[in-house]
This record gives sequence, C-alpha cells and structure tokens, in this order.
Amino acid sequence: MSVLKKDTRVGFVGIGNMGQPMTKHLVEAGWDVALYDADPARLAQVAGEHGCATAGSLEELGRRSDVVILMLPDGKIVRRVAVGGDGGGDHLLLGMAPGSTIIDMSSSAPVGTRELGEALARHQVSLLDAPVSGGVKGAVAGTLAIMVGGHRDLAERFDPLLSAMGRRFHVGPLGSGHAAKVLNNYVSAAGLAAAAEALLIAERFGIEGEVLVDVLNASTGRNNSTENKFKQYVLNQAYNSGFALDLMVKDLQLAMEVAEACGVEASLGHSCTTLWKEAQSWVGRNADHTEFARFIIESAEDANEPASAKAGPR
Repeated sequence: MSVLKKDTRVGFVGIGNMGQPMTKHLVEAGWDVALYDADPARLAQVAGEHGCATAGSLEELGRRSDVVILMLPDGKIVRRVAVGGDGGGDHLLLGMAPGSTIIDMSSSAPVGTRELGEALARHQVSLLDAPVSGGVKGAVAGTLAIMVGGHRDLAERFDPLLSAMGRRFHVGPLGSGHAAKVLNNYVSAAGLAAAAEALLIAERFGIEGEVLVDVLNASTGRNNSTENKFKQYVLNQAYNSGFALDLMVKDLQLAMEVAEACGVEASLGHSCTTLWKEAQSWVGRNADHTEFARFIIESAEDANEPASAKAGPR
C-alpha cells in the first residue's frame, strides 16, 4: 500500500452547508485542495476564504487532482459528476488519470455505488464511499462519523485525508458505507418520530414538553433527537438544524431498498418511511427535518378541529 503524501492533489466538489466546513478542515490540515461547485459565486467566496484554487470545469478538476471528494445531494448527481449523464457532458472522468481515486461522501444508493465503482474501474479509477453523520454541527467541529466502504487497503491509504474531517469506520466492501449511512438515518428518523409522538401525548396529559425531554434524557428513552434536537430546534420552533426533511425521506427510502435487497421485511421501517413521507407532503419541500415534529403536533390539532375551522388557509 502506497503512503499518501501531503503533496497529494485533492479536488472537492460540492461546497454547501456540509462541504464548506469540511473543505476548511482539509486546508487547515495542510492538504492542497482545489474546488468546484455549480454555483460560481459560492465557489469564488469559499475559495477566497480558504485560500483554495478553483477549477472551471469538472474535467479540469479531474485533471489536476489525484483524489476527488464528492459532497452532493444524491447518487444520481454523483454519477453525473463522475462519469457523465446519458448525453455525456462535463464530468470528472474526462480528466482523471489511471490510478486516481474518487471518494463519495454523499448519501447515495448503495447498489448504485457498486455500479459506479465498476464503471470507474474500467478506466482504472478507484472509488470509496465515505458518507458522514453528524450534520452541519459535526462538519464545523470536524467530528463527523465517517462510514467508509471499499477495499481496506484503499481505505487505509486515504485515512490520513479523511481524518481531518472526523472519526472513520471501515464498515465493509464498496457500498457498505452508504448502506450503513441510510440505516443510521432510519434509526435516527424512528427515534425522532417516537419522541415527537411522546411529546404530543405528554402535553395532552399535562406534562410540559421541556420536562418530558429532561426525563427522557435522564432515562432509557434518550436518543440523539431528544438530546440534540428538541430543545435546540423544536420546542423553540426554530426548525433550523441544517438537514432537510427531503434528504431524510430519501435516506429512509434507500434504507428500505437495502432491506428489500437483503430479503428483510422491515415492517417498522416501512411504517416510519410512510409517516415521514406524509410529513414531507404536509410541510412542503425544502423544510428542515425537525419540522417533522411540527407535523406530528399540528396535524393532530387539525384532526381535532371542527370541519368549519379547517376550511380556511393554514
């Protein structure tokens, strides 16, 4: 296994809420980072703040990089960026040399990741999947949980690079990182849903929301949402955690695809996914995922209103 040198040329695609602080940590750790983003204004701003070079196209970024990190919304966009769409177009593989590597830190479909790995391998380009958990807060702090899938030697080679952004877990062969990520988000979504329903019941019974959250956090019902979301984003009605409800629904659907591929019925998972999709329709697109709790509370209130009260706009 070759040792990763500090003069390794790193490309980074996708400098949004997560990608921007991740880029910052890479630069601070001494890596030579060049950036590309579909938003030229954001690209110029982030590059200026962190002292990074920029590329005018994906082909150019691929040509000037030994490894390219992707932090994008979904696997379809990842594939288009890596190898192009049906009509070709600008993509990384046009410029990447044999022996180079792509690290997909997005939340992508595990089966699609393996298919992409096969497509890249035909051009002697390697792929690691390394999705993250911890949200914007973890990205800013450099404490993300990074779930790495792919050949262990390749994962170990790029561990010094990934270590700048958080704690790494090699979870298995290619696609395993993305599978672990969506299963993690399924458990997270189920925990938030259970806590939101418990909060509604408690308040109907006469228990204040903050009191119940304190009890849960001192008891066996404690979970990530009770500790890090309800007082911070729900009870104060801020609903601005930085992770979209649309993305949670996407990950739940991907988790159920993994379950189906493995022959697991996952009854609770399907029920949870249905409930989150109802919330998505109720709150609308581009909502923060913590607004799921608002859906639970306010839709229950709507159900108890007389028909005449429901006639007006919400």
